[in-house]
Amino acid sequence: MLIGGVLLVFFFLLIPVFAFNGYLLRVIGTTVEGESEPPAWDDWGELIIDGIKFSIVGLVYSIVPIAVIFGVGSVLLGLGGAAGESGGGIIAGFGLMTMLLLIPVLFLVYYIVPAALANMAVEGSLSAAFDFSLLKNVVLTSDYFIAVLMPIVVGIITNIVSNILAITVIGLVLVPFVTYYGQVAVFRMFGTAFASQTNKNAQQVTGPTTSV
Repeated sequence: MLIGGVLLVFFFLLIPVFAFNGYLLRVIGTTVEGESEPPAWDDWGELIIDGIKFSIVGLVYSIVPIAVIFGVGSVLLGLGGAAGESGGGIIAGFGLMTMLLLIPVLFLVYYIVPAALANMAVEGSLSAAFDFSLLKNVVLTSDYFIAVLMPIVVGIITNIVSNILAITVIGLVLVPFVTYYGQVAVFRMFGTAFASQTNKNAQQVTGPTTSV
């Protein structure tokens, strides 16, 4: 907690952010592998590289759909303005509706990215984060849906505690450490959800073992 909290104090610098994200990726990986203890803060070069991969996955999953939505919405709004009052209002309305799709898309990104990060952590490859055939079997299950909702509750509790602590100077110092604890707990939940579903899928494929 000391190391993680100190890194979050310097969140405005890229290297601590990458190291912290790399550690969260390691939390997912060790959770899927069945480890009950938090992973060690070691091999900092690997942590930083994994943190960069972590950021790339988040950017790809978020920027691509956001760019498409803003692009289509902007074009429709522009066409609506050029068309004038007759049909322009309808076209501009479609453009505005397209922009509103951003809200459910962001929720969808939040929902899919944990599974993508978990698969990347397990496989050790950036491309594994985009293995949609495997991810589909995980994210389309009710167990995964429920497990992904739980971190939202943890996040709300963490924010409440952080806001209370921020009232005093001593409490403000503790905020990064509370944030660290909350993030580790959330990513352990993500790893647990991914592990439970991939184990079920593996059992369905191989079938139960029998003794002769």
